[in-house]
Amino acid sequence: MIDLAVVKEMTKHTLIETLGIDIIELGEGRVVATMPVDHRTHQPAGLLHGGASVALAETVASIGAYALVDPNTENVVGLEINANHVRVVRRGTVTATGTVLHRGRTTMVWDVRITDEQGELVCISRCTIAIIRKS
Repeated sequence: MIDLAVVKEMTKHTLIETLGIDIIELGEGRVVATMPVDHRTHQPAGLLHGGASVALAETVASIGAYALVDPNTENVVGLEINANHVRVVRRGTVTATGTVLHRGRTTMVWDVRITDEQGELVCISRCTIAIIRKS
């Protein structure tokens, strides 16, 4: 299991840092992260951009999957993601909670639910992660 401090170091100078995504919990098969809803994550009308939600969901799934593989011999990459945006958010912070649904030898499937500060569902996503051998 990878340490949360290592994950935070790995995310420096990436899209994750640019969007203000903060991994706050990392456990076996579960990840929780927050993201601000501000100028970095807005679309032109001042609402949370659906692409920012998808980036948050894939970040949670990928970090969760990475924590479940052997980082010396394997890496993980997003293979497929879908998302349903069900509520508008204008400001504040959203929280993504990801849980592994399927943990196979070559793929994992993650469920990610993004909620607003009131705990209301904003987006639901399913992300398939490919497990690849390092060369």
